[in-house]
Amino acid sequence: MKEEQKNYPKIAKNTTKVTRKKLVITSMLGALGLVMGELIRRGNDRDPVIAKVDTSMSKYGMVIDLDRCIGCNACTIACKQENNTPPEIHYNVVIEKEEGTFPHVRKMFLPRICMQCDKPPCVKVCPVGATRKRNNGIVDIDYATCIGCRYCMTACPYGARSFDFGVNYYKEPTQFESSVYYEYENTYIREKGEAPQNNVRKCHYCSHRLQQGKKPACVTVCLGKARIFGDLNDKDSIISRVVTKSWGLKNNLGTEPRTRYLGERREI
Repeated sequence: MKEEQKNYPKIAKNTTKVTRKKLVITSMLGALGLVMGELIRRGNDRDPVIAKVDTSMSKYGMVIDLDRCIGCNACTIACKQENNTPPEIHYNVVIEKEEGTFPHVRKMFLPRICMQCDKPPCVKVCPVGATRKRNNGIVDIDYATCIGCRYCMTACPYGARSFDFGVNYYKEPTQFESSVYYEYENTYIREKGEAPQNNVRKCHYCSHRLQQGKKPACVTVCLGKARIFGDLNDKDSIISRVVTKSWGLKNNLGTEPRTRYLGERREI
């Protein structure tokens, strides 16, 4: 009989304590879920237009001609310099794809910036209303309100958003890294812990340049003249004439992007 008992499985000790611990954790997670759900619900009810900031009658958009893009990445470099973006943050990227088999091989390029959607999913999920849609078509981020939850990054189907972890290229920021730069209506100097560090960041069509009557930096430097930028409300503008022939990335999602493309359709 004693030999048989030795083969029985051992009963776990402190089972009650483990169960209580799991119950407490589960309850806390459930409560947190309810709170976040309510925040998201309120965020969805919020008016996405920033009337106080944007009184413009323009509706900005961009069309990128893929037949003209040569993949030089001048747009990426100009954007980084204009917006003083740190490592791992690129408002402008050029996605490369190679197709075919040797010797019949070709390389294709797909520039990707913020799509400035007319129906932006990032606006709907922001629990504090930091991501907003302007009258002029630009989706912006209020760094003073952003809590860094990164819900918007998850919601963006284009991967156009990045989180600023406060990392610099050098341990001691260079003169360029610590220089004044502009985003939206504000000026910033990269100082430890200060916005937009610990915030989500993205392309904003160089809105500070638009206020000065200039085009976005990426449009100005494009060697192939592949980028057409302008006011879609101006029926005589070049962009108004070509936008009807353009197509949008992931159009099936219903985001209605204002950054659009000419040429052979490609996806990311």
